[in-house]
Amino acid sequence: MSSIKRTISVSFEHRVYFTRAVFGLSNSLLRSVLIEPPRVPKVLVVLDESLALAQPLLAKSIGDYFNAFADRLDLVGPPLIIEGGERAKTSYFHVSEIHSQVERHHVDRHSYIVGVGGGALLDVVGLAAATAHRGVRHVRIPTTVLSQNDSGAGVKNGINAFGKKNFIGTFAPPYAVINDFDLLASLPDRDKRAGYAEAVKVALIRDREFFDCLERDAAALARLEDEPMRRLIERCAELHVEHIAGSGDPFEFGSARPLDFGHWAAHKLEQLSEFQIRHGEAVAIGMALDVIYSRNIGLLDGASAERILALLLRLGFGLFANELLHLDADQQPVVLKGLEEFREHLGGQLTLTLLKGIGQGAEVHEIVLPKMLDAIHELQQRDAQEEHRILRARR
Repeated sequence: MSSIKRTISVSFEHRVYFTRAVFGLSNSLLRSVLIEPPRVPKVLVVLDESLALAQPLLAKSIGDYFNAFADRLDLVGPPLIIEGGERAKTSYFHVSEIHSQVERHHVDRHSYIVGVGGGALLDVVGLAAATAHRGVRHVRIPTTVLSQNDSGAGVKNGINAFGKKNFIGTFAPPYAVINDFDLLASLPDRDKRAGYAEAVKVALIRDREFFDCLERDAAALARLEDEPMRRLIERCAELHVEHIAGSGDPFEFGSARPLDFGHWAAHKLEQLSEFQIRHGEAVAIGMALDVIYSRNIGLLDGASAERILALLLRLGFGLFANELLHLDADQQPVVLKGLEEFREHLGGQLTLTLLKGIGQGAEVHEIVLPKMLDAIHELQQRDAQEEHRILRARR
């Protein structure tokens, strides 16, 4: 036998910008990202329907922006408005819808597809961009706290299939990410708060100092104050990008996914609730579960566990959902099936990130089910106690 082997290295520049009023005519950022003289690139904009409804002038502002620079940027048509949220990811329909616009307007590999919306919308647009012509340049403009500080700054795209989250997807770094803090203005309070979960997550596995900062800012963050929220978004995004660029495994060829701390349960809880539980809310519960389990197996000290749970409560998260108690035919919690789905999604042995300290993740390859069941029941008991405390305080 004979063989030919070569190492192929491909470098990516991962750019995440922070600005305000990105579609303001005096803001040059988007133009500087898109314009490449002497070419006049085509641009297809895909806009989140819920954002378009919440900010009725946004679609016009986007059109006015590109009209003002029509000699250097060719907007192929009005923004394509599609639904956002997890429903957008339940089928291939919206991906095909974007593909049809790419074909209709002859959008090529040196053109741009600009996604403006929350994380689910960006997942759909990113998948469409990565698969049209084997890759059209994709610019993300995230419009939720969760997408600005986490998913929008990442390199993954995906839609759900076969009852599993992100079963169909790609790893494709965006051409650029532009976070416009002003676009968060119309976001419901619940969704702003949900975005905090990923900041707590990355602080727990990467940066104790950031966790300390979140504790100091907890009261202001609970009030949804702008400045601490902006700091949270920027630092969380920075840590996320540092992990992608510096971990040595940006496309997850290995079996470890540190940035998915708390997510094995979170993804299953979302599905069990038919996505009534927001992703960030599910991550908060998943983290609480894994924090207690880390303590139960002697990996994490009790004082640190209490600090973490207290911070999540101060930020306004509930740490229990009835879906944790849903049982399968064998009278086992259905949420535990998330462990096998997580292992299968990684394509190797089960590898979970747990905690051995605040700012210190630790990988484990097996779960002691009785101790995990104990963690579920403790969350249930804590939730009942917290509810009782709140009722007493209201009297």
